Amino acid sequence: MRSLDDSTLSSSRNAFTPSFLHRIGERDEPVTAGEADVSGPWHVEEIPGRGHGLFRLGESLDRGFEPYAVFRTRTHALLAAALLPGTGRDPAYRLDPEEGKEGYAIRTPEGEALGHCTLFDENLIAALDLGDGLLRSPHCLAGLLEAAGAVALERAGVILDGRVS
Repeated sequence: MRSLDDSTLSSSRNAFTPSFLHRIGERDEPVTAGEADVSGPWHVEEIPGRGHGLFRLGESLDRGFEPYAVFRTRTHALLAAALLPGTGRDPAYRLDPEEGKEGYAIRTPEGEALGHCTLFDENLIAALDLGDGLLRSPHCLAGLLEAAGAVALERAGVILDGRVS
Protein backbone atom coordinates (compact mmCIF):
# COMPACT_ATOMS: atom_id res chain seq x y z
CA MET A 1 0.00 0.00 0.00
CA ARG A 2 1.24 3.46 -0.79
CA SER A 3 1.97 5.81 2.03
CA LEU A 4 0.94 9.45 2.02
CA ASP A 5 4.52 10.37 1.16
CA ASP A 6 4.28 8.22 -2.00
CA SER A 7 0.96 9.63 -3.16
CA THR A 8 0.23 12.47 -5.52
CA LEU A 9 -2.20 13.97 -3.03
CA SER A 10 0.13 16.34 -1.21
CA SER A 11 1.46 17.99 -4.37
CA SER A 12 -1.84 18.11 -6.29
CA ARG A 13 -4.89 20.28 -5.91
CA ASN A 14 -6.81 19.04 -2.92
CA ALA A 15 -9.46 20.47 -0.61
CA PHE A 16 -7.37 19.43 2.41
CA THR A 17 -4.18 21.30 3.31
CA PRO A 18 -0.83 19.49 3.12
CA SER A 19 -0.48 20.04 6.89
CA PHE A 20 -3.79 18.30 7.59
CA LEU A 21 -2.99 15.43 5.21
CA HIS A 22 0.38 14.97 6.90
CA ARG A 23 -1.18 14.88 10.38
CA ILE A 24 -3.90 12.43 9.45
CA GLY A 25 -1.35 10.37 7.51
CA GLU A 26 0.49 9.72 10.76
CA ARG A 27 -2.49 7.71 12.04
CA ASP A 28 -3.04 4.05 11.26
CA GLU A 29 -5.07 3.54 8.10
CA PRO A 30 -8.50 1.97 8.56
CA VAL A 31 -9.05 -1.53 7.21
CA THR A 32 -11.06 0.02 4.36
CA ALA A 33 -8.09 2.03 3.03
CA GLY A 34 -7.09 -0.54 0.40
CA GLU A 35 -10.56 -0.61 -1.08
CA ALA A 36 -10.88 3.17 -0.93
CA ASP A 37 -7.59 3.57 -2.82
CA VAL A 38 -8.79 1.59 -5.85
CA SER A 39 -12.59 1.97 -5.65
CA GLY A 40 -12.72 4.63 -8.36
CA PRO A 41 -14.68 5.44 -10.35
CA TRP A 42 -11.87 5.57 -12.87
CA HIS A 43 -11.69 7.38 -16.18
CA VAL A 44 -9.34 7.02 -19.10
CA GLU A 45 -7.50 10.03 -20.47
CA GLU A 46 -5.26 10.08 -23.54
CA ILE A 47 -1.70 11.11 -22.74
CA PRO A 48 0.08 12.25 -25.91
CA GLY A 49 3.20 10.21 -26.56
CA ARG A 50 2.53 7.83 -23.66
CA GLY A 51 -0.81 6.13 -24.23
CA HIS A 52 -3.95 6.13 -22.13
CA GLY A 53 -3.81 6.98 -18.44
CA LEU A 54 -6.05 5.68 -15.72
CA PHE A 55 -7.24 8.41 -13.33
CA ARG A 56 -9.62 8.54 -10.38
CA LEU A 57 -12.68 10.74 -10.77
CA GLY A 58 -11.58 14.34 -10.20
CA GLU A 59 -7.97 13.64 -11.18
CA SER A 60 -6.27 14.43 -14.48
CA LEU A 61 -2.90 15.54 -15.80
CA ASP A 62 -4.34 19.06 -16.16
CA ARG A 63 -4.98 19.15 -12.40
CA GLY A 64 -1.45 17.96 -11.55
CA PHE A 65 -2.19 14.28 -10.94
CA GLU A 66 -0.11 11.44 -12.28
CA PRO A 67 -2.05 8.48 -13.70
CA TYR A 68 -2.46 5.36 -11.59
CA ALA A 69 -1.41 3.36 -14.65
CA VAL A 70 -0.72 3.99 -18.34
CA PHE A 71 -1.57 1.59 -21.15
CA ARG A 72 -0.67 1.71 -24.83
CA THR A 73 -4.28 1.03 -25.84
CA ARG A 74 -7.53 2.56 -24.64
CA THR A 75 -9.09 -0.91 -24.48
CA HIS A 76 -6.56 -2.12 -21.91
CA ALA A 77 -7.02 1.06 -19.87
CA LEU A 78 -10.81 0.59 -19.90
CA LEU A 79 -10.40 -3.04 -18.84
CA ALA A 80 -8.16 -2.03 -15.94
CA ALA A 81 -10.63 0.71 -14.94
CA ALA A 82 -13.42 -1.88 -14.83
CA LEU A 83 -11.48 -4.48 -12.84
CA LEU A 84 -9.39 -2.36 -10.48
CA PRO A 85 -12.16 -1.57 -7.94
CA GLY A 86 -12.64 -5.29 -7.30
CA THR A 87 -8.97 -5.76 -6.42
CA GLY A 88 -9.24 -3.69 -3.24
CA ARG A 89 -12.19 -5.55 -1.76
CA ASP A 90 -11.96 -8.33 0.75
CA PRO A 91 -12.31 -11.66 -1.07
CA ALA A 92 -15.89 -12.80 -1.55
CA TYR A 93 -14.83 -16.42 -2.11
CA ARG A 94 -12.31 -18.79 -0.64
CA LEU A 95 -11.13 -22.26 -1.54
CA ASP A 96 -10.79 -24.94 1.11
CA PRO A 97 -7.15 -26.02 1.31
CA GLU A 98 -8.15 -29.64 1.94
CA GLU A 99 -9.89 -31.78 -0.64
CA GLY A 100 -13.21 -33.20 0.46
CA LYS A 101 -15.33 -36.01 -0.96
CA GLU A 102 -16.67 -33.72 -3.74
CA GLY A 103 -13.43 -31.83 -4.32
CA TYR A 104 -12.24 -28.47 -2.97
CA ALA A 105 -15.11 -26.51 -1.50
CA ILE A 106 -15.66 -22.97 -2.76
CA ARG A 107 -16.98 -20.96 0.19
CA THR A 108 -18.23 -17.54 1.16
CA PRO A 109 -16.23 -15.65 3.81
CA GLU A 110 -18.84 -16.88 6.32
CA GLY A 111 -18.06 -20.49 5.40
CA GLU A 112 -21.12 -21.36 3.33
CA ALA A 113 -20.24 -23.87 0.60
CA LEU A 114 -21.25 -22.51 -2.81
CA GLY A 115 -19.81 -25.34 -4.85
CA HIS A 116 -16.79 -27.56 -5.37
CA CYS A 117 -13.86 -27.72 -7.75
CA THR A 118 -12.05 -30.92 -8.70
CA LEU A 119 -8.72 -29.07 -8.69
CA PHE A 120 -7.23 -26.64 -6.18
CA ASP A 121 -7.69 -23.67 -8.51
CA GLU A 122 -6.78 -20.38 -6.83
CA ASN A 123 -7.00 -18.59 -10.20
CA LEU A 124 -10.69 -19.49 -10.37
CA ILE A 125 -11.25 -17.95 -6.93
CA ALA A 126 -9.43 -14.75 -7.97
CA ALA A 127 -11.53 -14.60 -11.15
CA LEU A 128 -14.73 -15.11 -9.16
CA ASP A 129 -13.75 -12.21 -6.90
CA LEU A 130 -13.14 -9.93 -9.89
CA GLY A 131 -16.38 -11.01 -11.51
CA ASP A 132 -18.23 -10.39 -8.25
CA GLY A 133 -16.80 -6.87 -8.21
CA LEU A 134 -18.10 -6.26 -11.74
CA LEU A 135 -21.56 -7.54 -10.86
CA ARG A 136 -21.77 -5.23 -7.83
CA SER A 137 -20.85 -2.08 -9.74
CA PRO A 138 -22.91 -0.94 -12.74
CA HIS A 139 -20.17 1.64 -13.43
CA CYS A 140 -17.51 -1.10 -13.64
CA LEU A 141 -19.73 -3.40 -15.67
CA ALA A 142 -20.39 -0.57 -18.14
CA GLY A 143 -16.63 -0.02 -18.41
CA LEU A 144 -16.07 -3.69 -19.17
CA LEU A 145 -18.77 -3.59 -21.85
CA GLU A 146 -17.23 -0.46 -23.37
CA ALA A 147 -13.84 -2.19 -23.44
CA ALA A 148 -15.39 -5.16 -25.24
CA GLY A 149 -16.21 -3.09 -28.32
CA ALA A 150 -19.05 -3.11 -30.81
CA VAL A 151 -18.52 -6.56 -32.38
CA ALA A 152 -18.37 -8.39 -29.04
CA LEU A 153 -21.41 -6.46 -27.77
CA GLU A 154 -23.38 -7.31 -30.90
CA ARG A 155 -22.55 -11.01 -30.58
CA ALA A 156 -23.26 -10.98 -26.82
CA GLY A 157 -26.58 -9.22 -27.46
CA VAL A 158 -27.70 -12.04 -29.76
CA ILE A 159 -26.71 -14.66 -27.16
CA LEU A 160 -28.37 -12.76 -24.32
CA ASP A 161 -31.55 -12.18 -26.32
CA GLY A 162 -31.76 -15.93 -26.95
CA ARG A 163 -31.24 -16.76 -23.28
CA VAL A 164 -33.84 -14.29 -22.05
CA SER A 165 -36.53 -15.27 -24.60
